[in-house]
Amino acid sequence: MSTSEREQHSERDGSGQSHHDDVKTMPSQVSNDVGVFDRFATHASAFVSRAWFFVMCVLLVVIWAPSIIVLPDVDTWQLIINTATTIVTFLLVALLQNTQKRTDDAVQQKLNAIAEGLSAMMERLARDHPELRDDRDELRQAVGLEERESAE
Repeated sequence: MSTSEREQHSERDGSGQSHHDDVKTMPSQVSNDVGVFDRFATHASAFVSRAWFFVMCVLLVVIWAPSIIVLPDVDTWQLIINTATTIVTFLLVALLQNTQKRTDDAVQQKLNAIAEGLSAMMERLARDHPELRDDRDELRQAVGLEERESAE
Protein backbone atom coordinates (compact mmCIF):
# COMPACT_ATOMS: atom_id res chain seq x y z
CA MET A 1 0.00 0.00 0.00
CA SER A 2 1.49 3.36 -0.98
CA THR A 3 1.84 6.23 1.47
CA SER A 4 -1.03 8.19 -0.08
CA GLU A 5 -3.28 5.11 -0.06
CA ARG A 6 -2.34 4.49 3.57
CA GLU A 7 -3.13 8.11 4.49
CA GLN A 8 -6.49 7.89 2.71
CA HIS A 9 -7.09 4.54 4.36
CA SER A 10 -6.50 6.00 7.82
CA GLU A 11 -8.42 9.26 7.30
CA ARG A 12 -11.20 9.79 9.76
CA ASP A 13 -14.45 11.68 9.51
CA GLY A 14 -15.98 13.89 12.15
CA SER A 15 -17.39 10.89 14.05
CA GLY A 16 -13.91 9.45 14.67
CA GLN A 17 -14.70 6.23 12.81
CA SER A 18 -12.18 4.73 10.39
CA HIS A 19 -13.07 4.45 6.73
CA HIS A 20 -12.75 0.68 6.56
CA ASP A 21 -15.29 -1.28 4.57
CA ASP A 22 -16.06 -4.43 6.55
CA VAL A 23 -13.03 -4.44 8.83
CA LYS A 24 -13.81 -4.25 12.54
CA THR A 25 -11.05 -2.04 13.91
CA MET A 26 -12.65 -0.68 17.05
CA PRO A 27 -13.75 -3.02 19.86
CA SER A 28 -17.19 -1.37 19.86
CA GLN A 29 -17.64 -2.43 16.23
CA VAL A 30 -17.27 -6.12 17.04
CA SER A 31 -20.48 -8.07 17.40
CA ASN A 32 -21.30 -9.60 20.77
CA ASP A 33 -22.96 -12.56 19.03
CA VAL A 34 -21.14 -15.73 19.96
CA GLY A 35 -21.83 -19.16 18.49
CA VAL A 36 -23.10 -22.16 20.42
CA PHE A 37 -19.69 -23.83 20.61
CA ASP A 38 -18.04 -20.60 21.78
CA ARG A 39 -20.66 -20.15 24.52
CA PHE A 40 -20.18 -23.78 25.57
CA ALA A 41 -16.39 -23.34 25.61
CA THR A 42 -16.73 -20.20 27.74
CA HIS A 43 -18.96 -21.97 30.27
CA ALA A 44 -16.67 -25.02 30.32
CA SER A 45 -13.67 -22.79 30.93
CA ALA A 46 -15.43 -21.08 33.82
CA PHE A 47 -16.47 -24.49 35.22
CA VAL A 48 -13.02 -26.11 35.13
CA SER A 49 -11.20 -23.05 36.45
CA ARG A 50 -12.91 -23.25 39.83
CA ALA A 51 -11.20 -24.75 42.88
CA TRP A 52 -13.99 -27.24 43.48
CA PHE A 53 -13.41 -28.77 40.02
CA PHE A 54 -9.83 -29.50 41.08
CA VAL A 55 -11.16 -31.03 44.31
CA MET A 56 -13.51 -33.23 42.23
CA CYS A 57 -10.52 -34.43 40.16
CA VAL A 58 -8.56 -35.25 43.32
CA LEU A 59 -11.59 -37.13 44.70
CA LEU A 60 -11.84 -39.12 41.48
CA VAL A 61 -8.24 -40.27 41.88
CA VAL A 62 -8.80 -41.02 45.58
CA ILE A 63 -11.84 -43.15 44.69
CA TRP A 64 -10.04 -44.83 41.78
CA ALA A 65 -6.89 -45.77 43.73
CA PRO A 66 -8.48 -48.33 46.09
CA SER A 67 -10.52 -49.83 43.24
CA ILE A 68 -7.54 -52.12 42.62
CA ILE A 69 -9.12 -54.37 45.24
CA VAL A 70 -12.24 -54.83 43.09
CA LEU A 71 -10.37 -55.17 39.80
CA PRO A 72 -8.09 -58.20 39.90
CA ASP A 73 -6.07 -57.16 36.83
CA VAL A 74 -3.65 -54.23 37.27
CA ASP A 75 -3.74 -53.51 33.53
CA THR A 76 -7.52 -52.97 33.58
CA TRP A 77 -7.19 -50.79 36.67
CA GLN A 78 -4.59 -48.57 34.95
CA LEU A 79 -6.50 -48.57 31.66
CA ILE A 80 -9.58 -47.13 33.37
CA ILE A 81 -7.79 -44.07 34.76
CA ASN A 82 -5.60 -43.60 31.68
CA THR A 83 -8.59 -43.66 29.33
CA ALA A 84 -10.68 -41.34 31.50
CA THR A 85 -7.93 -38.78 31.96
CA THR A 86 -6.91 -38.87 28.29
CA ILE A 87 -10.45 -38.23 27.09
CA VAL A 88 -11.06 -35.42 29.58
CA THR A 89 -7.69 -33.82 28.79
CA PHE A 90 -8.27 -34.01 25.05
CA LEU A 91 -11.71 -32.38 25.28
CA LEU A 92 -10.65 -29.72 27.77
CA VAL A 93 -7.63 -28.70 25.69
CA ALA A 94 -9.90 -28.14 22.67
CA LEU A 95 -12.38 -26.10 24.70
CA LEU A 96 -9.76 -24.06 26.54
CA GLN A 97 -7.85 -23.35 23.32
CA ASN A 98 -11.04 -21.94 21.82
CA THR A 99 -11.55 -19.67 24.81
CA GLN A 100 -7.88 -18.60 24.89
CA LYS A 101 -7.81 -17.80 21.17
CA ARG A 102 -10.94 -15.64 21.43
CA THR A 103 -9.43 -13.83 24.42
CA ASP A 104 -6.13 -13.29 22.61
CA ASP A 105 -7.94 -12.01 19.50
CA ALA A 106 -10.00 -9.57 21.59
CA VAL A 107 -6.92 -8.21 23.36
CA GLN A 108 -5.04 -7.88 20.06
CA GLN A 109 -7.97 -6.05 18.51
CA LYS A 110 -8.03 -3.60 21.41
CA LEU A 111 -4.27 -3.03 21.17
CA ASN A 112 -4.56 -2.46 17.42
CA ALA A 113 -7.33 0.09 17.99
CA ILE A 114 -5.18 1.92 20.54
CA ALA A 115 -2.14 1.90 18.24
CA GLU A 116 -4.23 3.04 15.28
CA GLY A 117 -5.77 5.87 17.30
CA LEU A 118 -2.39 6.94 18.62
CA SER A 119 -0.94 6.84 15.11
CA ALA A 120 -3.78 9.01 13.77
CA MET A 121 -3.34 11.47 16.65
CA MET A 122 0.41 11.64 16.02
CA GLU A 123 -0.26 12.30 12.33
CA ARG A 124 -2.55 15.22 13.18
CA LEU A 125 -0.04 16.64 15.68
CA ALA A 126 2.80 16.20 13.16
CA ARG A 127 1.55 19.30 11.34
CA ASP A 128 2.82 21.39 14.25
CA HIS A 129 5.59 19.00 15.38
CA PRO A 130 7.22 17.37 12.30
CA GLU A 131 9.45 15.15 14.49
CA LEU A 132 6.34 13.15 15.39
CA ARG A 133 6.17 11.76 11.84
CA ASP A 134 9.25 9.62 12.51
CA ASP A 135 7.81 8.47 15.83
CA ARG A 136 4.49 7.66 14.15
CA ASP A 137 6.26 5.65 11.44
CA GLU A 138 8.24 3.81 14.12
CA LEU A 139 5.02 3.03 16.03
CA ARG A 140 3.26 1.78 12.90
CA GLN A 141 6.24 -0.40 12.03
CA ALA A 142 6.59 -1.75 15.58
CA VAL A 143 2.98 -2.88 15.81
CA GLY A 144 2.71 -3.92 12.18
CA LEU A 145 -0.13 -1.60 11.18
CA GLU A 146 1.02 -1.41 7.55
CA GLU A 147 1.10 -5.19 7.23
CA ARG A 148 -2.27 -5.55 8.93
CA GLU A 149 -3.85 -2.89 6.71
CA SER A 150 -2.41 -4.34 3.52
CA ALA A 151 -3.72 -7.80 4.44
CA GLU A 152 -7.28 -6.48 4.75
